[in-house]
Amino acid sequence: MERSHVPPRKYEEYAYVLDYVTRGRATTVRGREGIIITAIGEDRLTLLEVLGMEGTAFDIGERIYIGKEGRTKIQSVLGKLEHSHISAAAQSELKNVITSIVSNNEKRFVDYINNAQPLTPRIHALELIPGIGKTYMKTILEEREKTKFTSFADLQERVGLKEPMKHIIDRIMDEITGEVKVTLFVKK
Repeated sequence: MERSHVPPRKYEEYAYVLDYVTRGRATTVRGREGIIITAIGEDRLTLLEVLGMEGTAFDIGERIYIGKEGRTKIQSVLGKLEHSHISAAAQSELKNVITSIVSNNEKRFVDYINNAQPLTPRIHALELIPGIGKTYMKTILEEREKTKFTSFADLQERVGLKEPMKHIIDRIMDEITGEVKVTLFVKK
């Protein structure tokens, strides 16, 4: 029997701090104590629990390096968190931090719109983004055939969809809070 190829697990390189406690106990790993940080991964948009190095300071919204090699402020990534298990402070920061991620990575989200495909014969991935119904979807598909979109402003101008970035942020929020079954942006 042929074994299917399993791609290597992808890990986040960077995350953004949503909340932290300087003397806390981990919820994902028993017995771990210290600077416990609630963060969101930049790439996979996963909520993470991270252990900071003793004596380091963190700011809410700060982008921190959590990759495998050469960490300077982070001891370890402890595990994934459910939205319902993060603090009220972390929940209230979430939208601001997601806004930063989306605006700092505009090309990635515009590329998503340029390349999104149907999920089923009846539902296109674009329709799952709040504010994009059948009409906008049709216009987006027609326009991107002519020329790929280069920015949110280009998308707004050519399609008439107001504040496309806001719609993507709303979708990511729905995915993180578990409001929706299908995820377009958040990798569980």
